[in-house]
Amino acid sequence: MSTNSNVVDTLNELTLFINDRIEGYKHAVEDSKDPEHKAYYQQLVSQSQQFANELNGFASSAGGDAETSTTTKGKFFRGWMDAKALVTGKDEKGILNSNVYGEEWALKAYQDALETPDLPAPVRQAIERQYETSQQTYQKLKSLGGVSHP
Repeated sequence: MSTNSNVVDTLNELTLFINDRIEGYKHAVEDSKDPEHKAYYQQLVSQSQQFANELNGFASSAGGDAETSTTTKGKFFRGWMDAKALVTGKDEKGILNSNVYGEEWALKAYQDALETPDLPAPVRQAIERQYETSQQTYQKLKSLGGVSHP
């Protein structure tokens, strides 16, 4: 039973970060003035919702509950970005940088999840696939002009 508990905990923890990703990209859709960026961020909202649904499905199958919340760190970060935008305005570079930063946290959450021993093969494959997609998103955001953080 502890293996299922570990799997559910891992899935719920990762889903918290994916939910942060959803909220961050929703903010970006609202704040961006660039039609191409706006459309891309909306795609990322949809993609992230699919990721969360997939992981929540695995958590439910393993006897756990779906995770619908976000991390405390993510809530603080979005609040700080909103406050900063009031002072500096909502420029595209700042929006991109926020998304790069958020994607870095998502990548770390995927790496942590993949370190969990005894993940069932379908769960591990889903997490690996999502991780690869998140890496591609990270690279694209950087290529659009976002800056990686140390």
